[in-house]
Amino acid sequence: MTALAENYALSADLASARRTLRLEIAGIEALSASLGASFAAALDRFSAVSGRIVVTGMGKSGHVARKIAATLASTGTPAMFVHPAEASHGDLGMIAPSDAILALSNSGETPELADIVAYARRFAIPLVGMTRRRPSTLADAADIALVLPDSEEACPLGLAPTTSTTQMLALGDAIAVALLERRGFSDADFRVFHPGGKLGRRLQRVADIMHGRDEVPLCRPETRMDDAILIMTAKTFGIVGVVDTGGRLVGVITDGDLRRNMGPDLLARSAGEVMTQTPRTMAPDALAAEALGFMNDSKVYCLFVVDVERRPVGVLRIHDVLRAGVA
Repeated sequence: MTALAENYALSADLASARRTLRLEIAGIEALSASLGASFAAALDRFSAVSGRIVVTGMGKSGHVARKIAATLASTGTPAMFVHPAEASHGDLGMIAPSDAILALSNSGETPELADIVAYARRFAIPLVGMTRRRPSTLADAADIALVLPDSEEACPLGLAPTTSTTQMLALGDAIAVALLERRGFSDADFRVFHPGGKLGRRLQRVADIMHGRDEVPLCRPETRMDDAILIMTAKTFGIVGVVDTGGRLVGVITDGDLRRNMGPDLLARSAGEVMTQTPRTMAPDALAAEALGFMNDSKVYCLFVVDVERRPVGVLRIHDVLRAGVA
């Protein structure tokens, strides 16, 4: 193939890809504009159930349904996927009266959904249908119909679900995020469901990886430096905190402080004379990633973790953060 032919092929490929993306973007924009009372009603219905949201669909809609169920479950809304064909052979027993059903069908006429729809109607299980067609069997049977706007499929043949499945996926995300915000779901809650992998590690709190209260090296301002150095050496962190009579951190002595105050009278001086009076600290509920950035910016390798009264509750070293896989 000549260079001219290669450039022409590349240009044609890029044009096709950009056309696909433009059509799908247009579909998402149309979907956004179409949202209204039925979307809010679906959120109300899903928020009210004490069980799970059962998401179902066949074919491409089924693949999207699996992703929606996974997103709901990971963001604080109990959910699961049930395959409609398997439901007809016993898996209907997985759906309880306390659940709600979110059924996906592009045409609204997917025959494999018939038994799930009938089961929902028989046992008064809330049913939300997501489809592009109204009227349709699914839209008519559902308590709430989420009807996707009629948008051009990116497939030039108009056969393969492309824009429509993108709309379904985006609408599922919109439902999950709206429910997340209704519940006040936090990053701490998110970590409970994502303990593994890099995301889970980055959402660790300082309290999860710090050395606890019993390991904190502390002394009083009047403590002689020979005793302060013994405390520093015994605890192996290379620092010692200085606390007042109320147990509040008022200073810190580091290896650098020792070097700056080196002299024949160092051991006889008091900790209050040698300490740095503006110790860098972190709160126990701060993200470990935040602590790592703070230590890097401050060029310190170890800091005290304090409560709201500035009483030390732990010690955190940069090595602890790195060992936890936060970087």
